Amino acid sequence: KEHVGEGRKEGGKGKKKVRIVGRKKDGRKPGTSVTVGAGGRKVFRGTPRASVHVIPDDIKNNVELQDAIKVLPGNYNFEVYKTIHRVRLAGAKRVALQLPEGLLIFSLSLVEILERFAAVEVVVMGDVTYGACCVDDFTAAALGCDFLVHYAHSCLVPVDITTMNVLYVFVDIKIDLDHFVETAKRNLNPQVRTALVSTIQFAASLHVAEKELCGHFEEGKLMIPQSKPLSPGEVLGCTSAKLPADVGAVVYLGDGRFHLESVMIHNPHVAEYYCYDPYGKKMTREGYDTPAMHALRRDAVVKATGAVKFGVILGTLGRQGNPAILRHLEGLLQRAGKQWFVVLLSEIFPAKLGLFGDVDAWIQIACPRLSIDWGYAFSVPVLNPYEAQVALGAEQWQAVYPMDYYSTEGGDWNNASCRTKYSD
Repeated sequence: KEHVGEGRKEGGKGKKKVRIVGRKKDGRKPGTSVTVGAGGRKVFRGTPRASVHVIPDDIKNNVELQDAIKVLPGNYNFEVYKTIHRVRLAGAKRVALQLPEGLLIFSLSLVEILERFAAVEVVVMGDVTYGACCVDDFTAAALGCDFLVHYAHSCLVPVDITTMNVLYVFVDIKIDLDHFVETAKRNLNPQVRTALVSTIQFAASLHVAEKELCGHFEEGKLMIPQSKPLSPGEVLGCTSAKLPADVGAVVYLGDGRFHLESVMIHNPHVAEYYCYDPYGKKMTREGYDTPAMHALRRDAVVKATGAVKFGVILGTLGRQGNPAILRHLEGLLQRAGKQWFVVLLSEIFPAKLGLFGDVDAWIQIACPRLSIDWGYAFSVPVLNPYEAQVALGAEQWQAVYPMDYYSTEGGDWNNASCRTKYSD
């Protein structure tokens, strides 16, 4: 017991608050050392602990490690020093590395570095990795790993709910920023309010570019939006910010259209969309046929409304499938008087679902974009959680198709909402 001060007086008498703390046999708190000061007085000091954020000198100043890192591309930040520090700090024995296919080419170099300088066994996970929703701590645990490094995606799955220590490495990629800025200046109207977005690899460059472009735009005409818990400017294929009505242009920094389409679907009011490919150094004007997408998906929902038997797919590719969403949808199916069964699948293909001949409609709890992008390829409706809620009468069809699957402000169909309401 330890007295910590006078409490409020009640009935004219003061009470002392008491705090219960741990003690060692000699009376010291855990993690403290004792020295004898002047006059024989004992002085208790906390034992210094290794900081998670401060990389020790023996790692960051290791010349051999610095030479080993040179085999990796100089403009890709794999955060090797930080990774070694965190692995050592965790006392890990076997480490799993999970990379998207575009980075697997560097995996063996990372293995050699970690095995040599962190003194651990390293396993490279070969299953496809589409995004942070695919973080696969379950498989890593089954392989006997006690630490997982997930590359190239932000931490959508919080580290406090994973089965082991997980380190997210964004793999920040340095680009020719001057070319991007000058290309943007040449193509963008300074009087049109413009939003800048990117994937997490280019988020740092995006913020630098914003500062460089501020002088080109009129005051208040340039912004970096945010959909929490994503970083400012970051977009996912299933999650993007809802932009203000006066935004007239969006510039996406990244390759491909998948992430940009998320912004397009969620913000059909924006007149101009641009994609800057940092690898090819080209800026292109992009478009999306929103009415056609709405027509296709609404038709699937209408067909599913009359379905009697549903198959419900819980995705097992990493943590794509959220059991809380499954419980929520099963409640809706029960109230609607539907028949259903649950299937676990890592990937969803028309041929696989075609083996179930007596299913009227499917609901997939994996990637909402699968239904939007590939739903037409299946013989029966394959709905995502939002569309399922509409088909089961729990939600109205929205004029703006929601792209808020991981947003903290999303609808009842999304991960954040279901994790709060329907988790055990």
